[in-house]
Amino acid sequence: MALPELDTSVGHSFGLEMDGVVIKQINEVSGLKMEQDVIELKQNTSDGKYVIKKLPGRPKAGEVTLTRGLTADNSFEKWVKDAQFGKMGNARKGGAVIVYDYEGQPIKRYKLTNAWPKSLEIGSLKAGDTSVLTEKLVVTYETMEVE
Repeated sequence: MALPELDTSVGHSFGLEMDGVVIKQINEVSGLKMEQDVIELKQNTSDGKYVIKKLPGRPKAGEVTLTRGLTADNSFEKWVKDAQFGKMGNARKGGAVIVYDYEGQPIKRYKLTNAWPKSLEIGSLKAGDTSVLTEKLVVTYETMEVE
């Protein structure tokens, strides 16, 4: 069911798609942004006034952090190993972060270009603790666009 115009949506779940493989069990996505440099052009106008104009510069690369519950799925680990051992042909991938609604239908896709894993962190391991174990993957990318 489509949302009425001007209503905001709630992301009920998130997924990561890399080379056609979708991982839907993502709990949290942070740091996803598009950014570019700002160029300041300082000049005098024809009537002698000093002005500063701001112009768009080069786009900046970014990083996104994905968190999910620890599972038997080792796709994150395989991807990290490729990057660690310099197999960048395998490690650099195109893909997207996907936001799903309460029915599991995609609301929005954030396409990542030349993305590869920078780090993988396992949550705190404590004996007797009843909290969910997590793994946090930091992915760096060259460009991002909203689809």
